[in-house]
Amino acid sequence: MNQWIVAPVLLPAMTAGVLLLAGPRLPRWLQRSIGIFASIALLAVAVHLVCDANAGAVQVYALGDWRPPVGIALVLDRLSALMLLLTAGLGLCALIAASGGIDTESPYFHSLLQFQLMGLNGAFLTGDLFNLFVFFEVLLIASYCLLLAGNTSRRLHAGMHYVVVNLVGSSLFLIAAGLLYALTGTLNLADLAVKLPKLAAAEQVLAHSAALMLLVVFSLKAALFPLFLWMPPAYSAASAPVAALFAIMTKVGIYSILRVYLVVFEPAAGPLGLHLSNWLVPAGLTTMMCGAVGALASRRLSGLTAQLTLLSAGTILAVAGLATQQALSAALFYLAHSTLAMAMLFLLCGLIATGSGEASDRLRQMGSRQSVVLSLLFGFTAIIAVGIPPLSGFLAKLMLLQASEQASQWPAIWSVMLASSLLALLALMRAGITLFWSVRNSSVAVPLTGQGPQLAAPILLALAITALSAGAEPIKHFMNATAVQMTDVAAYTQAVLSTPGRP
Repeated sequence: MNQWIVAPVLLPAMTAGVLLLAGPRLPRWLQRSIGIFASIALLAVAVHLVCDANAGAVQVYALGDWRPPVGIALVLDRLSALMLLLTAGLGLCALIAASGGIDTESPYFHSLLQFQLMGLNGAFLTGDLFNLFVFFEVLLIASYCLLLAGNTSRRLHAGMHYVVVNLVGSSLFLIAAGLLYALTGTLNLADLAVKLPKLAAAEQVLAHSAALMLLVVFSLKAALFPLFLWMPPAYSAASAPVAALFAIMTKVGIYSILRVYLVVFEPAAGPLGLHLSNWLVPAGLTTMMCGAVGALASRRLSGLTAQLTLLSAGTILAVAGLATQQALSAALFYLAHSTLAMAMLFLLCGLIATGSGEASDRLRQMGSRQSVVLSLLFGFTAIIAVGIPPLSGFLAKLMLLQASEQASQWPAIWSVMLASSLLALLALMRAGITLFWSVRNSSVAVPLTGQGPQLAAPILLALAITALSAGAEPIKHFMNATAVQMTDVAAYTQAVLSTPGRP
């Protein structure tokens, strides 16, 4: 049994516990040092697990040595390893950016951020629905507190909607999970995949209802049309480092849809099979257009970025909903690209400001050299976000278009993807002109407090995106292998249910 599988959950949990118990008694520099050191260690563990997962075998860690499906199982494959690596990278960048002064908004900022990393990692690793619900709640409670840090009226207003909507989603999740448990006596995903096709016809109708409820819950987490209205206000109101980490929050919903439906409710499950293309493609396309129009209508850079995050979520699900190996591979490549790009843009929001007038005042304080660096970073981010050659944004969208060309829905996918990209380009061009071309720097530069760490974080993400572009070929091979593994349900169920342990 690979003992490292549990480390992405234990490491942030223990770090959060230490920081929470010590509380504000620790000096701020020590809290930052502990958090950053733990995040670097988490990133190293994630890299190790990606290397392990790339060997091809599905690995299972049975907590307490209880054999699945009785005990709690953590499952590592290429998909979960990819999501762990993205989470660890964003967590480290968010902490570095927050060290510029944002972490002073709450005495428990660092412990809350570690709890959110724990919830994210647990959701990506868990092999059963109940613990997926538990980790959802851990990351959501931490995100509630991180969103409300600073206690501004805008954050309180957005946070209230965020909390209420997610509480409704959690209630539906519990109902669906309870219904499946009553029908099958298990919530382990591999065991559900075996038992659901054996249900009687009347029971299969109830199980189908539970599957649709779960689709609603996961679509809510992924901000899929028509359940996305909570997301732009919440993400745009959060502080820049928190919003950067939130860039992967919608990916938890996307991950859950792909994991649960491809393993449990895939078409080979007989009457229970849900053809994802019937649901996800139209909903994803509508989400793309809503995000693109919302970006064009935004008057704040943070709001524009939140709308682009919505657009990226719709793009991923519109193509991944085709459920072919080529479509899944392209969607995963775009997922990695868009997560890094949106996080980088959120971090730039913290440096530039929230509105056009405020941005000009803030940029005047920086001096010409600092403004040039920011303008270059913004231009770089705009290029990759829209998909202009030759960086990873262009490569990702080209893969998406090629993956959908054999589908019956290809005219709609191509049209919406190209139109939304054009609208996003217009929105970012207008933002760049407003923010940078209208600025007249003062003769005396006033350095901004904490600017070094805040600037270092987006630069690190820019380097990661450059590496993604330069290493596109081997990374695409990894995504291809991940897509093949995702559709091999027999290998997944065999690996989980054959795990040794106490009965």
